[in-house]
Amino acid sequence: MKASVKYKVIYRHSEKYSISEMCRIFGVSRSGYYDYVKRMDKPAKDLSLAEKIKECQEECKHTYGYRRVHIWLDRNGVHCNPKTVLRVMNKYNLLSVVRRKRYVKYGEALHKYPNLLNRNFVAERPNQKWVTDISYIRTGQGFLYLSVIRDLYDNSIVSYKMGTEQNIHLVLNTIKAAKRKEKVTAELQLHSDQGFQYTSQAYFKLTQQYGITPSMSRRGNPYDNALAENFFSILKTECIHRVKIKTFAEARRLIDEYIYFYNHQRIQTKTKLTPMEFRCQYVA
Repeated sequence: MKASVKYKVIYRHSEKYSISEMCRIFGVSRSGYYDYVKRMDKPAKDLSLAEKIKECQEECKHTYGYRRVHIWLDRNGVHCNPKTVLRVMNKYNLLSVVRRKRYVKYGEALHKYPNLLNRNFVAERPNQKWVTDISYIRTGQGFLYLSVIRDLYDNSIVSYKMGTEQNIHLVLNTIKAAKRKEKVTAELQLHSDQGFQYTSQAYFKLTQQYGITPSMSRRGNPYDNALAENFFSILKTECIHRVKIKTFAEARRLIDEYIYFYNHQRIQTKTKLTPMEFRCQYVA
């Protein structure tokens, strides 16, 4: 047991038992105990730094990692080591709330695919080129994750799923919903980034089972999947960021309503039609 833990126990029972006797039982010195008590009255040496980091995170809406926080501190006249910044952020729970996608295996085989889409975002017919991605929606209860598949022929949302965890099942269920709804042929490309869900063995097996050809962005090239990101930008600008969402249920309702509006009622400037109107013209 650490001495600091022993001192804490002694302090907690100091009114009930003899301090000298407790120091003897725990095998610590009285002088060490009294030094500990003196330190208790002093603020932590990194508390002032934590306050500045808190100010930074409030300003950037808790989106900065420790490297950006370090730059912000330096610009504001606070000079310290980046590792110190990371340690204090961990200690005082000041880390970014933005969860970045990790390129890890998660215990499964890692599959990578060629970039077949190659930023050619034009499709000649429905169900020829799909793009997919996951984004998060902030609510009062935490983050709700939204997985979508968008058809590049008419920019419609073919399918979408929501969940409170960003996991492989969210992606697989989105693909399964799209397969139930649409006619999938071997010519269909499904383009994604290199998130762990899309490099997983389960994703590989499902695309093979459905005869879908996976395509994947190059690492560190967000523009390769720009049309998936573009939909999230539209959704958040026209719907999510206009209200303060308190619950998961409220977020689900807003997303359901907006995606219906987007597919069936929102006119696109390029075609002067809604996505579903444009899609029906091809069928006709």
